[in-house]
Amino acid sequence: MLRTLFGMGPKVDLKELKANGAMILDVRTKEEFASGHVKGSVNIPLDKLQKEMHKLPKGKPVIACCLSGGRSGSAVSMLKAEGIDAYNGGGWASLNSVLKG
Repeated sequence: MLRTLFGMGPKVDLKELKANGAMILDVRTKEEFASGHVKGSVNIPLDKLQKEMHKLPKGKPVIACCLSGGRSGSAVSMLKAEGIDAYNGGGWASLNSVLKG
């Protein structure tokens, strides 16, 4: 139930998605992003996402992350509403561990 609540849906292999070209989107603030992030991720804060969605690559899946998974869940809902294949990666630190592991 929590997975659905946070926009995570069924469990997916995020490492495999990334290996196949998925983009990592960090929706935290610029300051939060500067304090640490997944290598190669793109930072578009959640409050700017709707306006900057055009910057996302067409046809590529997006794995959204934030601090704990709440904001990235909101981002996934916004992205899916625009027809983008999006997944909630949860907190950036745990996502980073999954991708490196």
